[in-house]
Amino acid sequence: MTLFKQGEALAAYDISLGRSPQGHKTEEGDQKTPEGEYILDYKNEQSSYYRSMHVNYPNAGDIAQAERRGVSPGGLIMVHGQRNGFAWLAWIMQRVDWTDGCIAITNEEMDEFMSLVAPGTPIHISW
Repeated sequence: MTLFKQGEALAAYDISLGRSPQGHKTEEGDQKTPEGEYILDYKNEQSSYYRSMHVNYPNAGDIAQAERRGVSPGGLIMVHGQRNGFAWLAWIMQRVDWTDGCIAITNEEMDEFMSLVAPGTPIHISW
């Protein structure tokens, strides 16, 4: 994941995604990370993971697609650190895709990320 400001790269992070990450998230439980244009809309300091920032998935298109298929689109997609109490496993966990669709980075990286990114920041998620 790379953070940009006015076209200049500010920071880059190795990330872990959903367990089945490739392809757009289409329903709750598919363990995919959504692809497309979203907004990082709020910060959460009371997360089950070390700090987090919410991705505004599902958007209107995601909801409509899920309704047509008769499924829940899911939600609560976040950029977050490691599961609370397990930061010591980051050296292993960041080598595999282990989330249910979120974007995970190390706790140290999450501190930097939270200092650089304000609510309302757009995020483009793609392969």
